[in-house]
Amino acid sequence: MSSLSRELVFLILQFLDEEKFKETVHKLEQESGFFFNMKYFEDEVHNGNWEDVEKYLSGFTKVDDNRYSMKIFFEIRKQKYLEALDKHDRSKAVDILVKDLKVFSSFNEELFKEITQLLTLENFRENEQLSKYGDTKSARAIMLVELKKLIEANPLFRDKLQFPNLKNSRLRTLINQSLNWQHQLCKNPRPNPDIKTLFVDHSCGQPNGARAPSPANNPLLGGVVPKPGGFPPLAAHVPFQPMPIPVPTSLASWMSNPPTGPHPAVSGGPLGLGSPPIQAGLKHPRTPPTNHSLDFQPADSDHVSKRTRPLGLSDEVGLPVNVLPLTFPGHAHSQNFNALDDFPKSVSRSLSQGSSPMSMDFHPIQQTLLLVGTNVGDIALWEVSSREKLVQRNFKVWDLSKCTMPLQAGLVKDPGVSVNRVIWSPDGSLFGVAYSRHLVQIYSYHGNDDVRQHLEIDAHVGGVNDLAFSHPHKQLSVITCGDDKLIKVWDASTGTKQYSFEGHEAPVYSVCPHHKENIQFIFSTALDGKIKAWLYDNLGSRVDYDAPGRWCTTMAYSADGTRLFSCGTSKDGESHIVEWNESEGAVKRTYQGFRKRSLGVVQFDTTKNKFLAAGDDFSIKFWDMDNTQLLTSIDADGGLPASPRIRFNKNGTLLAVSANENGIKILANAEGLRLLRTFENLAFDASRASEASKPNVKPMSAAAGGSTGLTDRVSSVVGISMMNGDARNHGDVKPRITEDTNDKSKIWKLTEINEPSQCRSLKLPENLRVTKILRLIYTNSGSAILALGSNAIHLLWKWVRNEHNSHGKATANISPQLWQPSSGILMTNDVTDTNPEESVPCFALSKNDSYVMSASGGKISLFNMMTFKVTCLCINNIPLCFCSPLTLFSKKLQTMTTFMPPPPAATFLAFHPQDNNIIAIGMDDSSIQIYNVRVDEVKSKLKGHSKRITGLAFSHILNVLVSSGADAQLCVWNSVGWEMEKSRFLQMPSGRSPEAPSETRIQFHQDQIHLLVVHETQLAIYDTNKLDCMHQWVPPESSAPISHATFSCDSQLVYASFVDATVCIFSAAHLRLRCRINPSVYLPSNVSSGVHPLVIAAHPQESNQFALGLSDGSVHVIEPLELEGKWGLPPPLENGSTSNVPPSTSSVGASASEQPQR
Repeated sequence: MSSLSRELVFLILQFLDEEKFKETVHKLEQESGFFFNMKYFEDEVHNGNWEDVEKYLSGFTKVDDNRYSMKIFFEIRKQKYLEALDKHDRSKAVDILVKDLKVFSSFNEELFKEITQLLTLENFRENEQLSKYGDTKSARAIMLVELKKLIEANPLFRDKLQFPNLKNSRLRTLINQSLNWQHQLCKNPRPNPDIKTLFVDHSCGQPNGARAPSPANNPLLGGVVPKPGGFPPLAAHVPFQPMPIPVPTSLASWMSNPPTGPHPAVSGGPLGLGSPPIQAGLKHPRTPPTNHSLDFQPADSDHVSKRTRPLGLSDEVGLPVNVLPLTFPGHAHSQNFNALDDFPKSVSRSLSQGSSPMSMDFHPIQQTLLLVGTNVGDIALWEVSSREKLVQRNFKVWDLSKCTMPLQAGLVKDPGVSVNRVIWSPDGSLFGVAYSRHLVQIYSYHGNDDVRQHLEIDAHVGGVNDLAFSHPHKQLSVITCGDDKLIKVWDASTGTKQYSFEGHEAPVYSVCPHHKENIQFIFSTALDGKIKAWLYDNLGSRVDYDAPGRWCTTMAYSADGTRLFSCGTSKDGESHIVEWNESEGAVKRTYQGFRKRSLGVVQFDTTKNKFLAAGDDFSIKFWDMDNTQLLTSIDADGGLPASPRIRFNKNGTLLAVSANENGIKILANAEGLRLLRTFENLAFDASRASEASKPNVKPMSAAAGGSTGLTDRVSSVVGISMMNGDARNHGDVKPRITEDTNDKSKIWKLTEINEPSQCRSLKLPENLRVTKILRLIYTNSGSAILALGSNAIHLLWKWVRNEHNSHGKATANISPQLWQPSSGILMTNDVTDTNPEESVPCFALSKNDSYVMSASGGKISLFNMMTFKVTCLCINNIPLCFCSPLTLFSKKLQTMTTFMPPPPAATFLAFHPQDNNIIAIGMDDSSIQIYNVRVDEVKSKLKGHSKRITGLAFSHILNVLVSSGADAQLCVWNSVGWEMEKSRFLQMPSGRSPEAPSETRIQFHQDQIHLLVVHETQLAIYDTNKLDCMHQWVPPESSAPISHATFSCDSQLVYASFVDATVCIFSAAHLRLRCRINPSVYLPSNVSSGVHPLVIAAHPQESNQFALGLSDGSVHVIEPLELEGKWGLPPPLENGSTSNVPPSTSSVGASASEQPQR
């Protein structure tokens, strides 16, 4: 097929997609084989439509095309087989085994036998390799990640995964251009030509001839075709005139004259108290007059869908006529162009949250501070200008004894919690977190990273679905709603319940407090589609009507509080954004442009009294509030989920958008970019550097009009006007930096911890057979610690889940169990012909905590963490088989042994982050071997170091492996072809020779770009792209050498241990020392003075917890006091600190402008 024919197929695909011919689109994709629609493929896999999945794949590849294709089909059929077994449908499972999986037996007969044996098990999870298999939904999601990698790596899909970048309606534009050209060739061209057909060339008829039908009604040219129940014909091209609805009592009326007695709900009526004369007022809401033009609609604008909206919703109807006129109107174009510059659309920052963002909110005053809540209950506070995560808090019940018994029992049974909503109070002195399980937690904010616990409320039975702040009776209150069908109002100072509103018949999904003419009220929406309005009394709801979509709906006012909007998604995936006429309780306008079936609940936001935005169809869509047509949509450089979560800052200059892989993208307009640069260039914002006292949330006086919680930072006039619960809905309130006469005395001071009472520490139960702890790691689940001693013995401590430790996570509050199987077998490395005390030990843990690969100078052992048995042994370059949960291997492997002992011996081990079958093995002969377990061969042998390998770290973002050696050299290797990309020796402090043998350890930052380098002479942060040293910290000459260091789990801190047993904690962004823990804190006085930490490990979820492995064989877990929750305060970035700790050295090998923005 020629190139032009191929391009024509793409134009047809675009046309079909715009016209919503979804099945036809995917059929053409499959038959042409030009474009593989990954979104469609993901949907079909998630839905388990296996026949459609394989049929679609068949247009691009066959089972036996290559090994990638074979693996793709195998994973799909294996999942289909396991699902049949999980449903105990053995006849179907046998059918799948014979028809679908038998083909793979010729390639791996042992594997096919193992799969067949699953039929004999009552539950296939009894198979050790499938013991971690969860439910169907999670298994499909895990498989889909693997399938996407295989498809992207498959050469048959090359150039088929990216759709060409086309302007909207490109095929229509080409037809328009053709018609205009034909029109110019007419002998008697008419000013307003009528297009009769596309089947023959156009020509204008004689002046007195019959006129053709208007292009407005031509579906091919984008006209609107009247449908039954839709809008009437628009033959005269005049606006559709609405019929007025007389409403005797409007919402404005009852707000101006609050009722004195209870009123019955008005079901289905408009937003008023009495029954309207026209009962169908909401069923057929009227559309306001709109002037329609016959001007040309540009090619890059969205055409009007020919499908009508569901009954009961009205749309404003435009009349785009896709026939190019001879002249082009310019006013509308310039207006649209200016509008596009107003909203944030440039990706300026990308943040890695660590778990999926569920809710976000910018600080109302410090507009570059972003609050985030995630799907695992974490909350974080980001300074987006510097990309610095100031605060990270994992979910934790503050006082379990005060919780209701259902909540206590539920958390013990299942501790999983998600954040449903995070929001700041109007003055930014408090923020609230609503969780999916009963609880609301209110924190007070005092600037920078100073966040303190304020209130914990067991608010609802079930989930707390929404949260807002408001000021009824001039007093700050918290409003919550939940699964128990209730709305509750709480005193924000004491947590006392003030009101409880009953009346919804389904879980309450959202609340929207507001005020007009000094009347405070709350809108609420429920999952049955009902919207109600409440005054702050106990007289019941004032209105009761239906929201478009009748399911998940949220409401919001424009920034000036004058216009009310709602966004909802139905159970069928139909989404709607509408503006309400409050006076009539009717839909004023409905905005167009949503995907026909949204893949999730759409979130929306408003800004600048001008724009609406919503996350839909893997993009962010924007509307002008005064125009129902979609203004534009952007994909933020790709990588967005189907329904991204969005949030504007107060001024509308920044937009936070949730992204795939637990990311957040910050979009900015020109003003937002200036704002980010301004804060980025400030070393330390004075408004957050001073220490603020705990906010006073006592009732506000009318004169003050605002909370005094941020008196050091915010004008006290923030107040009565800010009663919506979202400060962004009001005029700008500029921060006021007050001059404190004592500021000069408030000089930052290093936090010194000298007494055991100043933190929490726990010495783990000892095993006297271990003399030194040489390697230490937390399991990925955070519930256990694994150590490797100098005598090649492994020790495993497990924290059990009980009433004192509901999460079963590692903690310094409760002693764990030193675990070993009843057989008494210890995990002991092979030490044949070696002296383990002199060897260099190493180990690596699989991502699912099932296996640990380990060596102590001898053969490499692969242990099953559940049984402590050696699954297989291997020497330097012949490790045998590692089994992942989704890969089945023959059990005969457990009996295999090895031969040919070292040299060389393994000194460092690392699993590939995306494929547990790829293992990097560092050797004491300075080489690195890349071993593929699945095909049982060494793929590459890397040489670049001159001394033994001491560190290996993969970056899946950069697709590189970084190695470090005892030669103090760093090397970067491409993880595709395994070629060396660059290398660099550490810059040694004066007086220290780089040839002196010493371990150099490395660890990637959470962003997978920056690298922590640890040497006994220094800590350093490197940019892996250039291998430039961005920051370096060198101990003073009088200080002891560094023994080990590691990032905290969120990469915001660096924990470093020293040979004198001191532990120092640094802010990772600039390697500034913020806290020092002296040995007396965790070592008893009778311990030898030579005892010190040899290794330090960070908890994988608790960013302020770490563990020390000591030279006397003991392990200690250390955490800050619960009331403090963190290790000291970060130092200011300016020079001149009163601390005697030297600042980090300046960037080495990079100018200031090249330094990474953290």
